[in-house]
Amino acid sequence: GEEAIEAARRLRPDVITMDIHMPRMNGLEATRRIMETDPRPIVIVSGSHDPREVATTFEAIEAGALAVMHRPEGIGHEDHEQGAHALVRTVKAMAEVRVVRRWARREGEAGRRRVEAPLTAPGIVAIGASTGGPPALHAILAALPADFPAAIVVVQHMAPGFVGGFAQWLSQFCPLPVQLAAHGETVVAGRVYIAPDGFHTAVAESARFVMTRCDGNDGPCPSVSHLFQSVADAFGRDAIAVLLSGMGRDGAQELRELREKGAATFAQDEASSVVHGMPGEAIRLDAAKYVLPPAEIAPVLVALANRKR
Repeated sequence: GEEAIEAARRLRPDVITMDIHMPRMNGLEATRRIMETDPRPIVIVSGSHDPREVATTFEAIEAGALAVMHRPEGIGHEDHEQGAHALVRTVKAMAEVRVVRRWARREGEAGRRRVEAPLTAPGIVAIGASTGGPPALHAILAALPADFPAAIVVVQHMAPGFVGGFAQWLSQFCPLPVQLAAHGETVVAGRVYIAPDGFHTAVAESARFVMTRCDGNDGPCPSVSHLFQSVADAFGRDAIAVLLSGMGRDGAQELRELREKGAATFAQDEASSVVHGMPGEAIRLDAAKYVLPPAEIAPVLVALANRKR
C-alpha cells in the first residue's frame, strides 16, 4: 500500500487496480490516501467471495474507488476468459472517469428502527445508480430517519457477486433494515430493498416483487429502466424516483414518464456526480423535478414522503 501511494504520485497513472489485503498498509487505507492527496481512478480487485469480507471493499468505494471487481480465475479455468474480459472492460471505462479529491468523512448515527407496516400507495421510493452510486446512496440513506414511512427499492449496477456484501455495507449506517429483494415478496414500508444479481426487479400493483431472469443481451442487469417502468405503471403519481451518478442513460426515459404521471422525480447534480451520464440524460429530457446533490436529496425525500402519508 505504501508503495502504491508513492507510485501513484510519481507515475500519475490513468487508472489503478487495488487489492484490499496487502502488508503494512491495506488497500482501503492506500485508496483513501491516494484520493485525498493525488486522486486517480481506482478499481478494487477482490479475491474474496465471502459477503462479510466483500462488505469491507465498499469502504474503499466510500473512500473514493470507482468500482469493485472479482479477481479473474486462473488461466485454464472455465471462467477465466469471461472474468478477464470483464476486468479489462471495467479498467478501460474507469480510466476515462475524471475524479476529484475526496471530501472529509462524516459519520452518521442510526436511530431506533420503526415498527414496519405493509406497503400501501403512496409508499415507494425507487432509486437507480451506477458508477459513483454507492457513496451517493450512503449520503442519502444515512440521513433518513428510522421512521421513514416508505419502502425504498434500489438498483445499483455492479459486478456479479458483490450485491450481498453491498447490502451488508449499507446496513452498517442506514437506520432502516436493508435486504435483497426476492420474487413474490411483499414490499414493506420502512425497509430498503436491493435488486439481486442476474434478475430485473419490478414492483407489481399488488406491492409484490416480480423478478425476471436477465438474458445477457438486454443491457444493464438489473436494469433501472425496468424498475422505474414498473413503478410508473403500478404507482404513477404516488411514487418517488431518484436517478444517481452513473454511465449511460439507464432509467432516464422512464424517469421522464414518472414525472409526466405526476411522480416526484430527482436527478443528482453534475457537481456531486462521479459520472453524470444517467442523471445528465434525465436532466436533458426534463425528467427531473429536483436536481440536487445527495446530501440535499434526503431531507426533500423525508418531506415528500411525510406529506404523501
